[in-house]
Formats: sequence, C-alpha cells, structure tokens
Amino acid sequence: MLRTVSDQPSLWEALLPAELLVLPAELARVDALLDDPVFFAPFGEFFDERLGRPSIPMETYLRMMFLKFRYRLGYEALCREVADSISWQRFCRISFGSRVPHPTTLMKITTRCGEVAVSGLNQALLAKAVDAKLVKTDKVRADTTVVEADVSYPTDSGLLAKAVTRIARTIARVKAAGGATRTLTTDRRRAAGRRVRAIAAKLKLRGAEQREQAQTAVRRITGELVDLAGQAMTDAQAVVRNGRRAARKASGQVKGRLRRALNELDTLVQCTVKVVAQTRTRLAGGTPDSATRLVSLNDPDARPIVKGRLGKPVEFGYKAQVVDNVDGIILDHNIEIGNPADGPQLAPAIARIKTLTTKAPRAVTADRGYGEATIQKDLETLGVSYVAIPRKGKPSAARREIEHRRAFQEKVKWRTGCEGRISHLKRNFGWNRTRLVTIEGARIWCGHGVFAHNLIKIAILAA
Repeated sequence: MLRTVSDQPSLWEALLPAELLVLPAELARVDALLDDPVFFAPFGEFFDERLGRPSIPMETYLRMMFLKFRYRLGYEALCREVADSISWQRFCRISFGSRVPHPTTLMKITTRCGEVAVSGLNQALLAKAVDAKLVKTDKVRADTTVVEADVSYPTDSGLLAKAVTRIARTIARVKAAGGATRTLTTDRRRAAGRRVRAIAAKLKLRGAEQREQAQTAVRRITGELVDLAGQAMTDAQAVVRNGRRAARKASGQVKGRLRRALNELDTLVQCTVKVVAQTRTRLAGGTPDSATRLVSLNDPDARPIVKGRLGKPVEFGYKAQVVDNVDGIILDHNIEIGNPADGPQLAPAIARIKTLTTKAPRAVTADRGYGEATIQKDLETLGVSYVAIPRKGKPSAARREIEHRRAFQEKVKWRTGCEGRISHLKRNFGWNRTRLVTIEGARIWCGHGVFAHNLIKIAILAA
C-alpha cells in the first residue's frame, strides 16, 4: 500500500531547542523543492492505494535517496547516519522516536520501482523547473562517457574459473532443495583453482624467451579450463533437466527455492556457453566481437568500451550521454549497452528536450565525434538555429571558414565544460561506477545521481 507522507510530528520535537530544528542551507532548499506531491506520482503504479502492507512514506524514501547519492553513502551507512543526526531525521521527515527505515527496504523499493520511476522523477523535476522558468535553453552541450560496471578486470581464465565455481555452488543449492539428488556431478572447483594459480605463476616470468614460453603455457592451461567449463556445463544441464521434474512435484517454499536455483543455474549455463565460445575464438587466434563479448557472469549486459583514455584504454560498463545547459542543469541523459556511435544519439536527446520545454534549444554544441552533416540536418529540422560541431575528417575551405568564426569557436570552447560536468557526476554523484547490475540497474543508479544533481542546481536557482 502506497504511503506518500509521514505521520504527524511527535511530542519530542516540541521539547527540542529551536536551534536543533533548523536544517542546513542546502538541505532546506532541497526540502522545499521536494515538498510537492508531483514527485509521488511515479510510484503510484507500483503500489496499491488500499491493499497490502503500508510502504515507508515516499517523501522519506526520496529524501534518503538524495542523501545517499549526495554524500556517496551505502544503504547501511545511510541509515546509520540518518539515525545519528537530528537534522537529517528532520530532513527525511522521520519523527523523533520512530525507527529509521531498514536498508533492505530502500533496496527493495529502488529495484521494484526501477527505471520507470526514476525517469518519472527526473521528468517531474525538470517540468517543475520549466514551469518556474528556471531552465535556459539558449545553448546546450552534449558529451559521452563510460559508466563502469561493478565488475573486476575480466580475463578468459578468470571468467572460466568463476563459471566452474558458481556452477558447482548452484548445483549444491539445487540438490539441497531436493532437485536432481541422484544425478551424478563432479565438483571441479579445486582443479580450476590450480590452473588459475598456475597461470598467475607463469605470468611472473621475465625475459623475452621466458615470456614466450609463458604465453604458450597460458594458452595451454586456458584450454584445459575450457574443457573443465565444458564438463561443468554438461553436469549442470543434466541437473536442470532432472531438477525440472522434481520441481513439478514439489510444493510450498521448497518449490520456490528449487525453481529459483534452477533458473539461476540455467542462466549461468547460458553465460558459460558464451564465455567458452569467446575463449575458443581467442585461442584460435581471433578476437571476440566486443559488441557481444561477455565480461562478467554477474552483469551480463556490461561490455568492453574503448574511449581512448590514456590511463584506461579499455573500460567495462555502459556508454552514457549527458546534455546540460549554461546553468549546469542536466536536461537529458541516456545509458546504452556497448559502444554505440555518438552522432545518432544527439537528435533524439534534443527532441526530448524540445518536448519537455516546448521549444528547441537555440544553439547546440558537441565534440568532433558528433561531426556529421546528417546530424546537423537533423538538428536544424528540429528547430535548432545554430549548430557548433566540428566536422570529422579534413574540412573544406568553406567549412574551415565557418569553424574559424568567433561565435563558433566560443561555443566549442564552452562545450569543453561538459567534460567537467561529467567529472563532477563521477566524483560526487556515483557515475564513476554503477553498483546495480544489468542495463536497467545502471539506468536506475545513474538516474538517481542525475536527480540529486539537478535538485541542488534547481534549488539554488529557485532560492
């Protein structure tokens, strides 16, 4: 059951000195901005108005999630800090003497409402700012970045060893739940671990001749890991097949546990098939397709992305685009799987901004990755008056004359500030690494970061 606001303040608040009831300036501005029922609407479709267990008040959830992304806190640390701070309890609309919501409650609401609710929150906030005439669209800038997934650096041997380990553990769960108890399986975790340690020992060798010998040994050991993973998959497929029959006869909580374990094992087998295939491609001298390459068993949507950074030539995660204005308000953002081209993403973003503000931005600027004639035509069709995007390749004399104009160069220089905006999001609002898995999790995480960022910017302009 949906609850939007908290209960009445407790008697204890009347006994506290007035100095303790004053919120810090930033929290006071954000509190006034969030005190609008429009922010409860995105959650309505996920809760019944009358039936079910009452949820925590949505105003409390919104404020706690703002604190989480504003101060880069984990769920447990967030609840602990709110419980220890009078001003934060006041900000979160938690009455004195009441319990702070449990961390798992916040997690469940975040994943249950998902990307749709976060997108609705950002749209509601921007619409509120547009109605208050706080959003300037005389010029906007766009840039892309990589939001790293919460994965370790992927290697073929590491992924194969993890697959063997997880298959063995999941098979044990299936059998503990009463499924496929008579199916013979072999635990290959120790064999996989020995081979991973052997690879680590070979990589420590120095010298040109030793390195060549080490690479030959690594390829041989990786091939052995491929064989182990293939045998583990064969066992897992038999367990899934026999476990399905046992699940049809089970009942109650046992049936639920067995089905969850079987579904997880089936998904794990599918991921292992991809890992084995891409490892065999590499052992044969080829290179796996980065658009479909699996880099994590835990986050199957993450992909390797090359952005040309010196410190990180290859990053593993999702590609994000950010469009902001002169006041630093992020007017549009999107998260995509893999490494799609920059150019085709710009016109849809400007179209969404036009729908939101009822008029197209007067000027749009971006880096050379967007520099195509078709992109400029699409933007002009949407109503953009001035497009300041350097073209790819060697420009013609006429194009050089356009790009050397003072107005063009001023907007291109202003565009570099979008890199600072992205850096600010990464440092202060969680965009450096998403802690939720899959593309939907990345969009939820980044959406909450943008919501917290825009709340601060818009609250300052509204003050």
